[in-house]
Amino acid sequence: MVESAKIVALSVAAAVAYGILHDQVTARVCVEYFTIGHPPVFGTEDPTLLGIGWGIIATWWVGLLLGVPLAACARAGQRPKLAARDLARPIVSLLVVMGSLALLGGLAGGIAASTGGVWLVEPFASRVPRERHVRYIMDLWAHLVSYGSGFVGGIVVCVHTWRRRGRTGAAPVAAVESPA
Repeated sequence: MVESAKIVALSVAAAVAYGILHDQVTARVCVEYFTIGHPPVFGTEDPTLLGIGWGIIATWWVGLLLGVPLAACARAGQRPKLAARDLARPIVSLLVVMGSLALLGGLAGGIAASTGGVWLVEPFASRVPRERHVRYIMDLWAHLVSYGSGFVGGIVVCVHTWRRRGRTGAAPVAAVESPA
């Protein structure tokens, strides 16, 4: 039970760390994404504080949603069990993939917005300064891609963890000699 709690705690901590780093970048790309696009929780326009605050608020629960099933996949049943330390590398790999895809998603959103393929709609179109629309869409797409890739990637990590336990626990096949 303690090891399962460690896996959940690792998942939550990793998600929060990712969220804070991700939001440190996106708050600097377009602070309006946080000041206009989110409820006024913090009463500041400081990108550092917004990145920390929203990085925590928007991701702790994602880590919990990953951590609980991941702990079950790592610990439940008769298969050999994995510890939190065994899951650190797959979780970090997931976060690197998410960050890379978020960067690509933000760039794609910027290109799509710059060429007129997508645009802000009301109420944001009139609230966000016109010259910030492309940057707002970049942030929006980066965040959507992060959540989407995190959801899919979380499933992949859980399945990989379950399958890894099966490989680890497989009994070696003994060579049987035939009677001579």
